[in-house]
Amino acid sequence: MKHMGEMLLRREPFSEIVMGNTAIVRAMVEAGTRVVSSYPGSPTPEIATAIGTMPQDQRPFYFEFSTNEKVATELAYGAALNGHLATVFFKSVGLNVAADTFVQLSLMNIIGGMVVVLGDDPGANSSQNEQDNRHYAKLSYTPVLEPADPAEVYHFYREAARLSQSLKMPVILRLTTHVCHAKQKVAFGAWNPEPRDDAPRFDPANGPYIPLTHMALEQKRKALQRLESVRQRAEASPLNRLVDNANRQRGIITMGLPFLSLMEVVNDAAHRPDILKLAYVHPLPRKTIVDFLNHHQAVKILEELDDVLEVQIKAIAFDEGLPVKIIGKTDLDDWVGEYTPDKVRQIIAGIWPDMVAPSTLIRRDDPAPARPAQLCPGCGHRSAFHAIKQALAPTDITVADIGCHTLGFQAPYAMGQLLMCMGASTAMASGLRLFNTRRKVVAFMGDSTFFHAALPGIINAVFNRHPITLILMENGTTAMTGHQDHAASGRNVNTPTDAIPVRQVLDGLGVKHIFDVDTYQQAKLTQLVREAVAIDDFSVVIARHPCMLKFTRERRKTAGYEQRHVVIDQTVCERVHTCVETFGCPTFNRDDQGKVTINTDLCIGDGSCIQTCPTQAIVPAGKSDPGKSNPGGAA
Repeated sequence: MKHMGEMLLRREPFSEIVMGNTAIVRAMVEAGTRVVSSYPGSPTPEIATAIGTMPQDQRPFYFEFSTNEKVATELAYGAALNGHLATVFFKSVGLNVAADTFVQLSLMNIIGGMVVVLGDDPGANSSQNEQDNRHYAKLSYTPVLEPADPAEVYHFYREAARLSQSLKMPVILRLTTHVCHAKQKVAFGAWNPEPRDDAPRFDPANGPYIPLTHMALEQKRKALQRLESVRQRAEASPLNRLVDNANRQRGIITMGLPFLSLMEVVNDAAHRPDILKLAYVHPLPRKTIVDFLNHHQAVKILEELDDVLEVQIKAIAFDEGLPVKIIGKTDLDDWVGEYTPDKVRQIIAGIWPDMVAPSTLIRRDDPAPARPAQLCPGCGHRSAFHAIKQALAPTDITVADIGCHTLGFQAPYAMGQLLMCMGASTAMASGLRLFNTRRKVVAFMGDSTFFHAALPGIINAVFNRHPITLILMENGTTAMTGHQDHAASGRNVNTPTDAIPVRQVLDGLGVKHIFDVDTYQQAKLTQLVREAVAIDDFSVVIARHPCMLKFTRERRKTAGYEQRHVVIDQTVCERVHTCVETFGCPTFNRDDQGKVTINTDLCIGDGSCIQTCPTQAIVPAGKSDPGKSNPGGAA
């Protein structure tokens, strides 16, 4: 990690194999970015990881994790109005949180420049949908550049920064999951930092900055004029690429990751199409596209997710009266999933079989078994779910939220029967309780989500006295995206800070019924949940335990650390299988004969499972010696 920080701050040009999420940080450095903000979310959190490798006193820009994406966007916008080049980054659905502010940005004269880095997620690898944020770009009159690999991430960010600074408008750099995480050798430029004048440059005369009444209409006109300037720039941009295979019958227009998949599919084909790879995907370089359409009899539009390019290019062809045949999405599956080489091969073979090279992929008749996500060994959420399930009736309704605890919907816990987005569980639970006198409603939420988006829903439940129970799963970190700190952690990304205690916030909001317990105290947690759901008012149970993955990682760095584990005393075990079927820790192995053993490579010895065994057969290693009576006692 130290090497990465030194690399990102080198003064001389160099080449290095890096992820897309690392390449963009070097681009920020070279471009003179001054302020960077974010809320963590896949596939972009490694951008922050790379930033964190630079010593804080040498880092050329300010960086923070804000409480949510809307706040992060507003902070970057405010900094840009003071004349600083600013960047905000977050995942695809984070733009929904930021949208109220984001859709106004192009109306403003952003004197310092502002780049919005979006981590879109085709394939829904770590998101609840496949949201295509190019629609937001059209809605808000915001330009979009879309790179295909880490080298283009580096170059496209620098272009986005220059464009934003020259036109004083926001620019989106749209990354997708595989572009963020791909690795490539990238040639970086020199960094020659110049003395900075950080004097605040905000001046209302640069505005107006109040988009109301007649001012908003004029601001919209200016946004459209700037967008047209971007279109003209896109026409001449060397970032657009033409792969000329001298095929005047068939062509393909594409961009981003689908371009790389396409090149893999057609590279060794008997007949290769001409390919126009767009860098600017909004606004489109109209003349460039018209010229390409004019020189081909049939053109395929290859784009992931929605038909954003297809609709616009068909409209261009119609307006120009071009006779070219344009082939867009032909099947419902074309709208779903990532455009990997396999998928692109299938799409192209469906229309032009002779343009698909023979597959070199090695296929197995016995595919690898599915590996569903699961809670880590020792996770306090598992202990909580095991205890809470005993307090609820089978007919009670449980509402999930976003976080590691979302995995509670899986067997054997079945906790969290519906899910929407961050912070939504309390308000959804309140709605499920209306006219409902027979079934209790329990909502789950993590502590990072609590600060991110939950407060309005909680205030509403207090204000309107909705008789639901909120289980606040407090583990002290933003665990799901890489253990980033939040407002209750006592530290931000830069320095120790005063923690904002969850319980005091709840007290301040007027919550009258608050219960607090460590999740490893399972019997007590079960009893407190029973008491909470019996109250005819809004109640909160704070189910607290540190994230054990983070805890054990930190412990391993201390001198004398020795990993502990538990064992199964086979002389006591009656094979009731509560440990496997109800508690469900992945360290338990059950063979075909029903014998249970421990995977000591996974077990962390936290002991939360010990209290779940009805025969007390789970014991800490060293407290008994079941190996003497059965050498297979500990796997």
